[in-house]
Amino acid sequence: MINQKNGKSVYIETFGCQMNKLDSELVAGRFLEEGYSITKDKKSADVILFNTCSVREHAEERVYSRAGTLKSLKRKNPHLVIGVLGCMAQNHQGQVIERLPHVDLVAGPRKINSIPDLVDDIKKSKTQVIAIDKEGEEYTDVFRREDARETPFQAYVKIMEGCDCSCTFCIVPSVRGSEVSRSPDVIVDEVKKLADSGCVEITLLGQTVNSYGKGLNPKIDLGGLLEKVHEVEGIRRIRFITSHPIFVRKSLIDAMSDLPKVCKYLHIPAQSGSNRILKLMKRGYTSERYVEMVNELRENVKGIEIASDFIVGFPTETEEDFQNTVEFMQKVRFQNSFVFKYSPRPGTDAAELEDDVPLTVKKERNQILLNVQNRVSLEKNKDIVDKKVEILVEGPSKSNPQRQTGRTDSNAIAVFESPNNLKGKFINVEITNATSLTLFGRPI
Repeated sequence: MINQKNGKSVYIETFGCQMNKLDSELVAGRFLEEGYSITKDKKSADVILFNTCSVREHAEERVYSRAGTLKSLKRKNPHLVIGVLGCMAQNHQGQVIERLPHVDLVAGPRKINSIPDLVDDIKKSKTQVIAIDKEGEEYTDVFRREDARETPFQAYVKIMEGCDCSCTFCIVPSVRGSEVSRSPDVIVDEVKKLADSGCVEITLLGQTVNSYGKGLNPKIDLGGLLEKVHEVEGIRRIRFITSHPIFVRKSLIDAMSDLPKVCKYLHIPAQSGSNRILKLMKRGYTSERYVEMVNELRENVKGIEIASDFIVGFPTETEEDFQNTVEFMQKVRFQNSFVFKYSPRPGTDAAELEDDVPLTVKKERNQILLNVQNRVSLEKNKDIVDKKVEILVEGPSKSNPQRQTGRTDSNAIAVFESPNNLKGKFINVEITNATSLTLFGRPI
C-alpha cells in the first residue's frame, strides 16, 4: 500500500482494453492524491471499483457476476462504496443499479477525474449516483502519478479519446463519445516526465489511434506526433494501438520506416476477408485494398509484423464469405490474430440484423481461423530461430520463475533462462526454438 494518510483504501479491477488499464491507473492516481492507498484485497477496501468493457456481452456479464458477489460484503460493511465505471456503465447506465442494487456509483469513461469527489458525495449523502457522459462532453486531462503505475519502465499514453467511425458491430462510439485529440505539446510533455521517471517504452493509445489529429491547429497526424515523441531522450521504444486500415497514411509509413524508436509492429484489424461482409460492417475498404496496404507497409518498413482481429459469424455470413476470410488470412500471413465469435450489441446497427449464423457454426469457424493463424505464426517464428533479437524484459515467467520473458521490437514474446530478475532491462537473445506463440532463446 502507498500513501496511506487517512487509513482509507481503494480496490480497482479492470476489464477490457489497454485504454481501460490506463484509465484505471489514472483513477488510482486521483485516489492517491486524496490520501487513499491502493489495495489488492477487496475485503479490506473502503471503495471497490470495476472499470468495465462493453465490446462483448461476455465482458459485461463477467462484471455483473463479479460485482454481484459483493452483496454480502456490502451487507456486513454498509459504509463500503461500490462503483461500476467505464464503457459498460455508460452503456447500461441505470440498468446497472437495477441489476445490482448494492452498487453506489455508475460513472462513464470521461468522469475519471471526478471519481474521488463522487465517492465523497455518496458517503456524505448516502445516496446512489449515476454520472454519465453527456453528448459532446469535453475530455479533461487527468494528472498522473508515478506511483500509480505498476511497471515503472513501461507506460501507456492516451493521445485521443473517442471514435468517429461507424462500424456496424461496434458499441465504442456510443460509449466513448466523439473523437478528441490531445495537444501534441501536452503529450510530449507527459512522455518527457515518464522518461525522467525511468520509463523506456511507451504505448500511444486511441480507439482509432491513427486517426489522431482531428480538430488540432496547426494540423498534425500520428506520423507527425511520432516524430515529436521520438525526440524525447530516454525513451527507447514507441508503440501505438489500435489502428484502422483507412487511416494508414504515407506519413505514418514514413515514420515507421525512418524513426528507429518506433516499433515495427502494427495491430490493424481486418475483421473479415469478404468484401460483402466488410460492406455490411461499414469498414470503408475492400480486402484487396487491405492487401495493397500491407504490401506497401512491408515494402517500406523493414521487418514489420502485422496483427489483426477477425469476427466470425457476422449476420448473413455464408460459407463462401468465410472461405474468403480463410484465403485472405493465408495470403496476408499475420504475425497473430485475435478471433471473436459475433455477438449482437444492443444499440449498434448490426443488432438490427438477424443473428442467423448458428453458434455451432461460429465456434467451428472460430477454430478454423485459429488453426490457420497458429500454422502461420509457427512458420514465422521458426524463421527467427538462430537469429539474434533484442527484448525488453517484462519479468519472470508466470509458469517458471527461473525464466525471464519479454517482447521484441516487433512484439514477439521471447523467453530465456536466467536466475536473475532482469525486469526493465534490454537483453540480446539468440533464438534457439519456437512455438506458434513464443520464442525461446539464450542471452548473449
